[in-house]
Amino acid sequence: MKDKQIEKLIKEEEKRQKSVINLIASENIVSDDVLKALGSKLTNKYAEGYPGRRYYGGNQVVDKVENLAIARALKLFKLKATEWHVNVQPLSGSPANFTVYSALIPMGGKIMGMKLSSGGHLTHGHPASMTGKIWKSIQFELNGETEVIDYEALKKLAMTEKPDIIVCGFTAYPRIVDFKKFREIADASGSLLHVDMSHFAGLVAGGVYPSPFPYADSVVTTTHKSLRGPRHALIFVKKDAREFDKKIDKMIIPGLFGGPHENSIAAVAVALKEADTPAFKSYAKQVVKNAKTLAKELQKLGWHIISGGTDSHLILMDTWMEGKGLPGKEASTKLEKAGIIVNMNTIPGDPRGPMDPSGVRLGTCAETTRGKKEIDMVKLAVKMDKILRGK
Repeated sequence: MKDKQIEKLIKEEEKRQKSVINLIASENIVSDDVLKALGSKLTNKYAEGYPGRRYYGGNQVVDKVENLAIARALKLFKLKATEWHVNVQPLSGSPANFTVYSALIPMGGKIMGMKLSSGGHLTHGHPASMTGKIWKSIQFELNGETEVIDYEALKKLAMTEKPDIIVCGFTAYPRIVDFKKFREIADASGSLLHVDMSHFAGLVAGGVYPSPFPYADSVVTTTHKSLRGPRHALIFVKKDAREFDKKIDKMIIPGLFGGPHENSIAAVAVALKEADTPAFKSYAKQVVKNAKTLAKELQKLGWHIISGGTDSHLILMDTWMEGKGLPGKEASTKLEKAGIIVNMNTIPGDPRGPMDPSGVRLGTCAETTRGKKEIDMVKLAVKMDKILRGK
């Protein structure tokens, strides 16, 4: 590179990534092919609109790129093009969720989603997010004793509030979600069912987590977490008389976005093809095995693991333990100084604030990409325990 300052910083970041154990649940490590597509000359093309319906000329090639990404997304998740529509243009998960709400429910309508401290995301209606300001937010919490979703309580709340849309998904919930029960609740309350599978999309693709598609009206996913692609997002909606496909496309452009990032879309297409292989299925299985092992070993060492374990790539660990341990921020800092990267995170019923919560969130996607197995997780748990207890 001619810009030596940026080149130096890139090399510094490459060195940092190689030198640490990455347990950030929302991060992964992409292939060289994904990087090549992301840094390709496709970035030079402005392609406002859709394949065959652009506002600019010269889109013969990028039309093929975008159509290929669409076809691969449908194939990976075993969806029929006659039944599902996918928009591959959203730039990330938060604006993708915002697009779905804007397109499918009225302004000022009701969104019912999981509370942030219970594992939900800001864009599931949190008051600090625009999704909690433009729409009325109804937040549900986990059962205080079991630390899992209480479907009876969820149904009772839905029947009382009658939300326009129920958001099923999470950013820090380790267990499998019962999509069938969510569908039944949505039907009973007259609500749409929107699934945010950003964290577990790669596990769905790998066959180790149930698919939400038989039950959802709309599905959003980022592509950079368990799916192991670039930072981007996808929106899937059912094709039927409600014309959700047309509503989503119109909300993307001209509603909320401008020209799509075709280099990112090409990188997504590469990642989708990589995920549609036996090797990726083996990877997804190992991700879950590693997470289960790490959670189990940390429990053995006396740490409180929320809900008693995990069914996915994600672990929520109570480091505060009612004052017997460390606040999440301090725990995260101590681990980082020792070369283990996590993020501080709230836990269900957290008595502490989000800027210094009671726990940390762990994930096994990135380290599994690096080839880690169960034996490595056993050693890692011991190392983390020693760091946190100052041994």
